[in-house]
This record gives sequence, C-alpha cells and structure tokens, in this order.
Amino acid sequence: QVQLVETGGGLVQAGGSLRLSCAASGLTFRSFAMDWFRQAPGKEREFVAAISWSGDRTYYKDVVKGRFTISRDNNENTISLQMNSLKPEDTAVYYCALPRGPYMVTRSTRDIDVWGKGTLVTVSS
Repeated sequence: QVQLVETGGGLVQAGGSLRLSCAASGLTFRSFAMDWFRQAPGKEREFVAAISWSGDRTYYKDVVKGRFTISRDNNENTISLQMNSLKPEDTAVYYCALPRGPYMVTRSTRDIDVWGKGTLVTVSS
C-alpha cells in the first residue's frame, strides 16, 4: 500500500521560508514523477510543482516560479519543496501526490492516484 506523509508546514511571516518534505513508501519510488498541489480555503486544489522520476526535469505553477524549488532523493524515497519569499496568498494545505502511472508527469488532479494527508502552510502579512 502506497503511503505519502508530508511534514514541514507551519506559520511564517510574509517574506519568510519553509521547507516541506514528503516521505513515500510502498512503491518503486524512482520510477515515478511526483507532485506538490495545494488547496486554499474555499478554492479548488491546484498544481504547484512536479519533478520527473530522475529529478532532471522540474515544472512549476507560474506564480511560484523563482520562489519555490522541488527536489527529490531517490535513495531516501523523499521529495521536498523549498518555499522562499512566501506571500499570504501561498496560504494553503499542501499535498504530496503520486501520479497514476510510472514516469507520468502531470499538472492535473485527475491524473493523481495517491494523495498525502496534507500539511498546512499559513503565511501572515
């Protein structure tokens, strides 16, 4: 059974930084691209960032480009999201997500097979 466990959320002031991590188990981790999504109160869940199975390609939502960095460690079965220059509009629950097929890179919630439980990020102004 695949499990994704996020850690690292919290309260930070605008302009600050946080690092989220996701530990994966129950899968051949190095064969899967991985994603981060987020969901703000009253809004739909949205794509934030993705990383290819090998880590050599990364993809970002336009509004986080240059501020967020996704990375992975295939020896530790983890992905991370380094978030800098945080803004109040980044406030959301952040979810680690596994696409439904090996090597699949996606920005769509429809292509996600497994979700973590999420970690709350709150950015105060």
